[in-house]
Amino acid sequence: MKWDPRAQECIPALTTGPDLRRTKFNLLDTFRRADKIAAVHGDTPGETLALLEWLLGLMYAAEQFPETVGEWQEWVEERAPLDAVADWIEAHPGCWDLFDPEKPLGQNPLLLPHLEAHGVGPAQLFMERVGDYNQFFDHHHLHHPEPVPADSAWRAMLVQHAFAIGMRGKLKASAMNLPGTLTNLGTNRLASRLRIIARPAWEGATLGDLLRVNTAPWPNAPGPLNLTWNQDQPGRRDFTQPGPRQSRTPQGPADLHTVLGRSIALRPAMLEDGSPGVDRVLIGAGETLDPLPAAFVDDAVTFTGPGGVKRLLGPSATRDLWRESEALYAAVTERDKGTDLYGRIALLHGRRIHLWTVGLLSTQGKPITWVSDEFPFVPGRETSLRRAAEQGSAICEYAARALYIAADTAREIAYANARPDDKKRQVARFNGEPEMWAAAADLFHILLDQVVTGQNVPDAIAEFGQAVRALTIDSLNGRLTSLTGGGTGLQARVTAQSRLERLLDHTTAPIQLKEPAA
Repeated sequence: MKWDPRAQECIPALTTGPDLRRTKFNLLDTFRRADKIAAVHGDTPGETLALLEWLLGLMYAAEQFPETVGEWQEWVEERAPLDAVADWIEAHPGCWDLFDPEKPLGQNPLLLPHLEAHGVGPAQLFMERVGDYNQFFDHHHLHHPEPVPADSAWRAMLVQHAFAIGMRGKLKASAMNLPGTLTNLGTNRLASRLRIIARPAWEGATLGDLLRVNTAPWPNAPGPLNLTWNQDQPGRRDFTQPGPRQSRTPQGPADLHTVLGRSIALRPAMLEDGSPGVDRVLIGAGETLDPLPAAFVDDAVTFTGPGGVKRLLGPSATRDLWRESEALYAAVTERDKGTDLYGRIALLHGRRIHLWTVGLLSTQGKPITWVSDEFPFVPGRETSLRRAAEQGSAICEYAARALYIAADTAREIAYANARPDDKKRQVARFNGEPEMWAAAADLFHILLDQVVTGQNVPDAIAEFGQAVRALTIDSLNGRLTSLTGGGTGLQARVTAQSRLERLLDHTTAPIQLKEPAA
């Protein structure tokens, strides 16, 4: 059985035109028709991003990339065709067969002999389904034999290589007579941070435009393309002998975008319709990377953490992505004169771009969910966008604090003789913060759209502040409806409402939140 992405339809995409029809293309057609494809459209944000990463790696490997910022700008604005990438892929004699017995695409053949005895069902390959690789207590559906289509398995493998998080692998290395280090799965290069893609949003923008915009200039050799584990270059970890974990620095952008972050083995199986599929999987430790130089993370957004330490911005379980947009716009404003992503897109005068932000939220070695959002940008409006993001966030943060205080006020009256241990639960009953944060997201994106289209910034922020004020009051009132209509319930409701109004009009409140003067 054979499966080759150069010939098989494997890239889910949206075609251009008013209906945005969803279809699939093989690798060759993806590049040859890149300016007739609206976008890659995977089942999850992570799958879409993993596919884009691989396509970018192929462009570098084919040596279809600019070497300087000036060349990059010309390349983007003149829409250099990408057919040469397809020609290179078609002629490349490398390891393209997903089921090759010696050099399978994207896999580590060291694991292939152990698939029959130690492999599990293909669900383990899909991070959105498998959780921490253990799933339910009895591991039942880890072993479910129903195969999945080969193209789905291939895309899931790309996601694993880019996003898989550090944990203990399900495979038993000792039973396979392999070093135990194969079971210690590292955190892959995109698992702990937000990846930002510049998505062209001007009229008629295509997949080709997106790929060109996100292909950073590179003056040196692009490094090897990682098609299979046991190719000649680059040198990788050797699991045949025990010893310390080996890490390496990618040799160039082609190497970086196609790093094999997991050792993976897939067993071919035929689906009911006769097409190729995968019914058994093994996943072990893959490549580990040294800390990456700035040139390899030029989209990354940093923030100052505890102790003044600079950290890469990552997904948060307590803060939606839009609440971190001020850091993103700060990166845009403080761009590095064309040498990073934000400096380059600032050269595209008059072009609207969306900063598409993707991350994998995880906790205690278990993926939770994909998080993604988009933030508009037009060169020349970066300072205004930063101001709107900072002030908009400050308005919402103050409103959230006011809601907590008002909720605590209601709690003190409604639960006058409560035990201290019950305070958190009781405050939560009256705290309208979740409703406020959820609804404020749409208001915040409207604010950014108003700014990017040239509306007066102070007026837009003032309008946003008044909308958040009304939303804050409604959020508290919605929580207070559970109180009784008279007596203590009425007192708690009226007192909490009055406290919130005073807080929103306090001298320390953002001026945009205050009741306008009559």
